[in-house]
Amino acid sequence: MNLAHTLRGPGLRHAARPAVSQGNRRWRYGELAALVSRTAGALRARATLAPGARVAIVLENGPEFFQALYACWQAGLCAVPVNAKLHPRECAFILENCGAALCIASPALYPGLREAAPALDILPTDGTGFCALAEGPEIPPAEVAPDDPAWLFYTSGTTGRPKGAILTHRNLLFMTQCYLSDIDTLGPQDTMLHAAPLSHGAGLYALPHIACASHQVITEAAHFDAAELLGLIAREPNVSCFTPPTLLTRLMQAPGIDHAALGNLKTLIIGGAPLYLADLDRALALFGPRMVQMYGQGESPMTTTLVSKADHADQSHPRHRARIASCGVARTGVEVRVVDDADRDLPTGETGEVLTRSDCVMAGYWGNPEASAHTLRGGWLHTGDLGSLDADGYLTLRDRSKDVIISGGSNIYPREIEEVLLRHPGLLEVSVIGTPDPDWGEAVIAFAVRHPGATVDAAALDRLCLEHIARFKRPKRYEFVDELPKNNYGKILKTTLRARLATQTRQ
Repeated sequence: MNLAHTLRGPGLRHAARPAVSQGNRRWRYGELAALVSRTAGALRARATLAPGARVAIVLENGPEFFQALYACWQAGLCAVPVNAKLHPRECAFILENCGAALCIASPALYPGLREAAPALDILPTDGTGFCALAEGPEIPPAEVAPDDPAWLFYTSGTTGRPKGAILTHRNLLFMTQCYLSDIDTLGPQDTMLHAAPLSHGAGLYALPHIACASHQVITEAAHFDAAELLGLIAREPNVSCFTPPTLLTRLMQAPGIDHAALGNLKTLIIGGAPLYLADLDRALALFGPRMVQMYGQGESPMTTTLVSKADHADQSHPRHRARIASCGVARTGVEVRVVDDADRDLPTGETGEVLTRSDCVMAGYWGNPEASAHTLRGGWLHTGDLGSLDADGYLTLRDRSKDVIISGGSNIYPREIEEVLLRHPGLLEVSVIGTPDPDWGEAVIAFAVRHPGATVDAAALDRLCLEHIARFKRPKRYEFVDELPKNNYGKILKTTLRARLATQTRQ
């Protein structure tokens, strides 16, 4: 079934109910469904957009995101939401890699994208070209197969080169139904509050709420604003909100949080990075058992395991602390295994790689059959994460087999930063690692070795990073050293660098 039907139904049955709001802007479900139908008609009429063509959506949070996303599906196209925080050159790689035939962009991002991808058809949302899309002929949802691509979710591997996880209509419909099975029942009386980027987890979690005619409320602030978030929670009914741990800890540090009006808060969905147990204790004290913690990846969007509200509330259970510190149990219809290097199941309590299988697992990586075959070998998604299962099926992550740094809920890939830093002629070697940070979860630290006699300072390396990668990936600190620790095979020992930082912190 075409995912566009999950909006078409609410547009008919709940036409007068609020669908999407941001500040004074409000679209009702009937209006949104009609706008999407007209936009889809205009997209279908464009000669460059054959069925299945990729349309990139590079937008800061706003109602236009949902207009573009659902119009792509209604027209039988594949949406490619792109993180608006990325550097234009990073965006250009994604646009080229997916073979985008069209890009819809925020006005503030348009100049950089136009320079980085001069040959691509780009429509800024304040331009006549995008406005004309709303004047197209209304069309019904296109006929699509369940395994047709719906959303290319760009993630990255250990090489740092982005890969587009192909999420099909089947994948996202399964994810939607799994939310309703495991997390909440929803209806027109509910609100989904969006403070995190819609191009990632927040946008994915909008799908079950739109399917049930819930109200999508988007914050106005360009950056996280705890006061705005708390004000919206106090104003809107039955509020759910997706927050990575970084946003959660910043919310808990907001002035007046201990006396905030939280009676309307229904569900806090925590995901995107591990949550420290101390922060979880604080969250439970503030919000009560309104939280769920989910574990998933872009390759199995938001849907692998879950620590439920009931788990958080059941303080009398003898393993309560262990359970809420875990990633929870497999979601409805999802299988989870922990295996050794030969993909053989490990006994309870032993650590190995986490594998999962369900209708939520991606079809593969766009244009990358080798990576697809490796990651999906044997019919299971190999997550690259290391964990263990207890006797009751609760999964606890022990480490990451990849060196991914999770800062502010975003994945940062060290090799990508290392390659940029090594463009500086004065650097001989560099190694980037993450270190625990109370505000961001992890902070990016770069260890650098200068060429003999070379003069290199942090300011020069900062400028280099800002020319090539997103600001949030830039190292928070540079450690200039005489040499990097290596093993007998010449491989840099990042574990030794992490231990060195831990020692410095304790001193």
